Formats: sequence, C-alpha cells, structure tokens
Amino acid sequence: MSVTEISPLEALSRVLTDDMERVNVLIRARMASDHAPRIPEVTAHLIEAGGKRIRPMMTLAAARLCGYEGDAHIKLAATVEFIHTATLLHDDVVDESEQRRGRPTANLLWDNQSSVLVGDYLFARAFQLMVEPGNLRALTILSNASAVIAEGEVLQLTAAQNIATDEATYMTVIRGKTAALFSAATQVGPVIAGAPEAQVQALYDYGDALGICFQIVDDYLDYGGAGDGLGKNLGDDFRERKLTLPVIRAIALADAEERAFWDRTIGRGKQQAGDLEQAMALMARHGTLASTRQTALDWAERARQALAPLPDHPLKALLSDLAGFVVERVN
Repeated sequence: MSVTEISPLEALSRVLTDDMERVNVLIRARMASDHAPRIPEVTAHLIEAGGKRIRPMMTLAAARLCGYEGDAHIKLAATVEFIHTATLLHDDVVDESEQRRGRPTANLLWDNQSSVLVGDYLFARAFQLMVEPGNLRALTILSNASAVIAEGEVLQLTAAQNIATDEATYMTVIRGKTAALFSAATQVGPVIAGAPEAQVQALYDYGDALGICFQIVDDYLDYGGAGDGLGKNLGDDFRERKLTLPVIRAIALADAEERAFWDRTIGRGKQQAGDLEQAMALMARHGTLASTRQTALDWAERARQALAPLPDHPLKALLSDLAGFVVERVN
C-alpha cells in the first residue's frame, strides 16, 4: 500500500462518517450514569482508546448495502459496540491483562470489581438499545450472540491448558468468542432493511467467515508477527498457555518427546528460558505457522465469496476489500 492509498477500513470509515458520528454520540449518551460516575470513567477509558469500531461499522454497512434508510441501524451498531466493550472488560479480568490498545487496562487502573460490574452495566445498556428498534428478529440475533459469546469464553476457559484440545473445539471457541458478534453485526443490517433471505444469509456468512479469519490472524501473529506495539508481544499466548491453532496443530503432529515438551510448557505451565524458541522451532518443523496462515487466507476468501448474492454497491466492494485487509498482516 503506497503512502497515498488508504486502507479498506479507513475507506469504509469515511463512507460511513455521518452514521458513525451518530453512533458515537449515542454511545456517549448511553454510557452516562447519574448515580455512579465510575461507569462513564471506566467505559470512556476503553471506548475512547482508539479502537477501530469495525463491528459497528459492519452493521451500518450491511444495512446501507441492503438499501436501509431509517434510524434503527444506529441503535443496533451502538448495541454491537457495547456488547464488544463489555466482553473486553470481562476478558481483561479473566486474563489478568495489564494492557489493551497500548494503555493500562481498566482492571489495573481501578479494580476487577469495577471492570466486571461496568461490563455488566454495558450489557444491560446493550439490551435496552437492541429492544428500541422494535424488531424481534434483530433482538433475537443479538441476544443469541451475547449468549454464544459467553459460552465461547467459558469453553475456552475449560479447554485452556488441556493439550488434548483439538481443532474442532478451537473452532467452536473462536466462533463463540469472536465470530458470533461479527456475524450478528452483519446479519441485523439486512434484517432491519427487510432484505431477501438470501441477502440475510449472505451477510451472516460473510460476518462469520470474517470473524473466524480475524481471530486466526490474531493467533498467527502471536508467533508469526513482531509484536503489535500496543501491549501484545511475540509469544504472549505461549506464556499464557493458550491453545491456539498453530500450537494445536503442532501437538497433533508431535512425537513423544515433543508432546512431553508441550505437556510441560502448556499443560503444566512449567516454562523456562528458551522454551518459546523451542516452541517456534517445533511449529517451523511441522509447518503449522504456514498452515495457519493459509487457513486465515482461506477464511478471508470465504468471506469475499459469501458476498456474491448481494447487489452491486460500493459498500459491497469495500466489505470485500475489508476481508483482504484483515489478512494483510500475514502476507
């Protein structure tokens, strides 16, 4: 990408500038509290931290792509962002994180109790917002997604450090914790637009594939990147004993000696100097970083192909380009 070009995400943001400004105004209004000033303090710390807002933009784009001209997409996009922010607050407590987006986490600046309770408040606000458009199907989609996200997080918790975890379980986890909100974000757009069922399904499939791709790229970069400069360093997942796709595939191909290594470092958490380098060497030996990269590219292509039933529209091209942008960092 040359210095004069902009990313597909930036291009999408520019097209949706007016809608996103309305979403941001609504978010700021609804995260207020007359009685508990800590709520806007904690929420603002995370929401104003420079996140890409990719999920609410997908709701806005999907609705506009399907010809929607009302106002309900603004409330649904804000709902999606509130759900996402609530899960981040809870995740940082569960993961005992100290940084997010290059800043100290809310649980570090305040405490775990504040993060959990403010996350609960944001979930409640999300449900208030998703009811207001009066569309029962949109409400069903977003409320179901909230349950699936929580289920995915609990499954990840129970599967963590268990080196018997397989790819099927991994896919269930990332479909829950990441892809569920992506697919809900894109599905509610055509639903409120009254679009044909083929378009509703197409945008659901697009969001699902893009969400899976997004998470696989993130997991790949923990070993195949160079740190993101925003608080995530190379090998953080290894140090936190997370079973992500490149590790799961390396364990599946391991001989007895290698399996003992994974059991010690991931299963029992007895890590020592040089273990990350050894883990990287084993992944290189079995080609699991390369295969994970290819899997991410395959899901990006699935996302692009899912858009085929949709009408020709500049936003369709931008959503297709967005899939390429998500995997750009692994190319």
